[in-house]
Amino acid sequence: MRILAVDVGTGTQDILVFDTGAPVENCVKLVMPSATAIAAERIRRATRAGRPVVLSGQVQGGGPCAWALEDHLRAGLRAFATPEAAATFDDDLDKVRAMGVDIVGEDEAAGAAGDRVRLRDLDLDAVRAALAAFEVDGRFDGFAVGCLDHGAAPPDYSDRLFRFDHLKSVIERGNDLLSFAYLPEELPAYLTRARALIRCIDADAPAVFLDTGPAAALGALQDPVVGRQETGLVLNLGNMHALAFLLRGTRILALYEHHTGEMTDAQIEDFTRRLVSGDLRHEEVYASQGHGVLYAAEGAGRAASAGTLRPAVTGPRRNRLRD
Repeated sequence: MRILAVDVGTGTQDILVFDTGAPVENCVKLVMPSATAIAAERIRRATRAGRPVVLSGQVQGGGPCAWALEDHLRAGLRAFATPEAAATFDDDLDKVRAMGVDIVGEDEAAGAAGDRVRLRDLDLDAVRAALAAFEVDGRFDGFAVGCLDHGAAPPDYSDRLFRFDHLKSVIERGNDLLSFAYLPEELPAYLTRARALIRCIDADAPAVFLDTGPAAALGALQDPVVGRQETGLVLNLGNMHALAFLLRGTRILALYEHHTGEMTDAQIEDFTRRLVSGDLRHEEVYASQGHGVLYAAEGAGRAASAGTLRPAVTGPRRNRLRD
């Protein structure tokens, strides 16, 4: 069986062709620029050339492409976007209009003059083309995809709080890292980015979605040293988000989620230690531009001593805690 697994991040998209007939070490792996990084470069190219941009496609991850669009508009250049593509920049389309973006229908976008940028978190044609260059078959028996979806927050409600509300609701429904895995038909309507990511799959094959934070923790637990600890501490330092889990097996005792770039190295260490001791407060994390903290089990803060736990640190920014 061959499964295409794709982790769609802010800086990169990490691609694995998992073949059950081969050791995972021999499976094809690609680390490529993320969809938002690709879109950002295409917008900047239009900015440098002094041309309008026409954004179509679907909602995808923001960050770099949103910053590039803001720079484009500040340069006095026009931007057109279809409604679904515009939701990449804010779920409230009135706020996207206030940025200076002209929101247009599909037909009008097709006729608009400017550089065309199609938004989508996963371009399977590009993945297959890259694989074909190395004589790797682009047919798969299944797909596993993941991203961090803040969800479509109601008007005037914080995206950060809405994301954390989602984390809490999943844990309350079933406290297990695997509860963050969804079949396509199980995805809540408010997870618009996750649903759009699943729609990028163009093959008639089974698919599953998994939030990338829990996915990182599940991956860390595959390490035999990490996996055999009765109580484990896993910290994922991504390019955009930091997520710490205090775990007993795959059961979540406590967690916090923050933005990696908004934290100093000392803050990361302090917040993680205090998560273990039970002293970290939701209001403090949120006030420092994070998402929040949750103690999901009674006595979670007394589950282990920060001095006795052996933390597992993963993610592309893990070097920040190497010393």
